[in-house]
Amino acid sequence: MRKLKIVTDSSSTMDPLLAKELEISIVPLSVMINGVIYNDDETLGGEKFMALMAQAKELPKTSQPPIGKFVELYDELGQDGCEILSIHMTKALSGTVDAARQASQLSKTKVTVIDSDLTDQSLAFAVIKAAEMAKEGYSLPEVVAEVKKILSQSKLYIAVSSLDNLVKGGRISRAKGVLSSFLNMRIVMELRNAELIPIVKGRGSKTFDKWFVDFQNEIRQISNIQQVGISYAGAATQAQKFKDELKKNFPQLPVTMYHTTPIIATHTGEGAFAVMYYFE
Repeated sequence: MRKLKIVTDSSSTMDPLLAKELEISIVPLSVMINGVIYNDDETLGGEKFMALMAQAKELPKTSQPPIGKFVELYDELGQDGCEILSIHMTKALSGTVDAARQASQLSKTKVTVIDSDLTDQSLAFAVIKAAEMAKEGYSLPEVVAEVKKILSQSKLYIAVSSLDNLVKGGRISRAKGVLSSFLNMRIVMELRNAELIPIVKGRGSKTFDKWFVDFQNEIRQISNIQQVGISYAGAATQAQKFKDELKKNFPQLPVTMYHTTPIIATHTGEGAFAVMYYFE
């Protein structure tokens, strides 16, 4: 009998078929657009959401899952006596991990909750590894140790063409947002220790191309990269260009590319992308 089951939230960007195959339970956040609440699941989807957001009168509002939804899921999954490892997006973007922790205290099942301090595919890398190990029968301490190792050896860069959504959503300081609006700046940030830290600023789209040259130099210095992920919001042009460059310059490197989830796209806005990796 399986000893351990894995839970995450819908900010974890991965192939839905893989999630199903590995029996990963995904708790959806929700997003409200023009007064209508949508679950962040397969019925919404990234492309559909971007069209809805473009027509919205104001910035969509995201909401973490209710504590009761976590409790219900934990109780259901633990009926056979298994334990649960629940891995979630950074508290910098959502209170989801806090809701999971509160639910873990109320559930009849033994639940361990981890704040990944990451999101998107960086979160998914750890979740997928945990699910693979759980399926192979590894114990909770063994899986937790591996998850923490992956998270500590991960990097996530987020690039936006405007800070407007991040400012309106309260995820970054208003001063930086005003600067971006006036100067039409492109900004690349690193999500580090639950904080978005600007590392590159520029006035044109070439800003991203120059940063990507530096990114490739960075990964050249690391011999044991396991995976690179590229996620995007809206058009795939920039992301596809970067993926093609990586496949040309690093043909042996696994690279996955997905449209990001509505929860992430709400904060980053149209034209944003993220590049992330982890190493061993």
